[in-house]
Amino acid sequence: MPALSLIAVQAHLSYFQAIVMGVLQGVTELFPVSSLGHSVLIPSLLGWDNLSNGQSNGESFFLAFVVGLHVGTAVALIAYYWRTWLGLTGGLITSVRDRSLAKPNERLIWLIILATIPVGIVGLAFEHKLRTQFAKPLSAAIFLTINGLLLLAAEVLRRRTLAQGGRLRAPKGRHSRGMAAPDDEATSFRRLDSLPLLRGVAIGCSQILALFAGISRSGVTMGSGIASGLDHEDAAKFSFLLATPVILAAGLLKLPDLFGPLGAGIRGQCIAGAVAAGVAAFGAVAFLVRWFETRTLWPFGVYCLIAGGFCIIRFA
Repeated sequence: MPALSLIAVQAHLSYFQAIVMGVLQGVTELFPVSSLGHSVLIPSLLGWDNLSNGQSNGESFFLAFVVGLHVGTAVALIAYYWRTWLGLTGGLITSVRDRSLAKPNERLIWLIILATIPVGIVGLAFEHKLRTQFAKPLSAAIFLTINGLLLLAAEVLRRRTLAQGGRLRAPKGRHSRGMAAPDDEATSFRRLDSLPLLRGVAIGCSQILALFAGISRSGVTMGSGIASGLDHEDAAKFSFLLATPVILAAGLLKLPDLFGPLGAGIRGQCIAGAVAAGVAAFGAVAFLVRWFETRTLWPFGVYCLIAGGFCIIRFA
């Protein structure tokens, strides 16, 4: 596309669109409902053809714009978990110095590092190809529906495991679906700092599924964490910690796109979108940390089934 034509297309990214997409990215990146899927579906539903068409193009101003959203989301995660990351940095230093994994922070930082490697390799090799192939409304709707099934399957597996062990009892007078079993009723959960390294890597590998628009990174990692024996709270924490280096790397590696020709005419909108994404992400993680203290993935799974089914009908 000629340079003048490209700039003309870029000029169609308004500040309103940038802020809406920023808020959407910040929330759906952490809620287990797929940020990539929503970034495809919402512009298509709103008739924002300049954004929806840019999703699956080989080179697009929208892909440069997404760089800023990723950085804003990652900064929010670092800001929320700054004490944890400070401790993990210290754990990495002492682990290398002492050649030890005895302390919780030493073990957890290596869990994060090893679990991030597989998705990093696959993402570098195939992310661009998968995005251009599957970042289309109908494909995103189908994968969003599959995402809902995966979330519900994780909860069904958890409930069956607890029931077989005689650990799950519904609180008296309260329907248990959507509510996590209290700690004194579901004591079979393993602690995050006791998670075997191979299981941590397996959870990290599940992030590869999120390269398909419609599959949620946080959703599949939470589901994998629950299947590995973590409770909802630890599964969510591990998911958010795993997401931080992946999202930050995705933004920083493509930062040159934003400062190159693809970023011409949208850098102000990108800053606005990044700020919106950061604020929304900080609020989302604060909400979800509290949510998963007592609740489950059921509502998110049901939402994905409904939203995915509706969009399949709409875009079929």
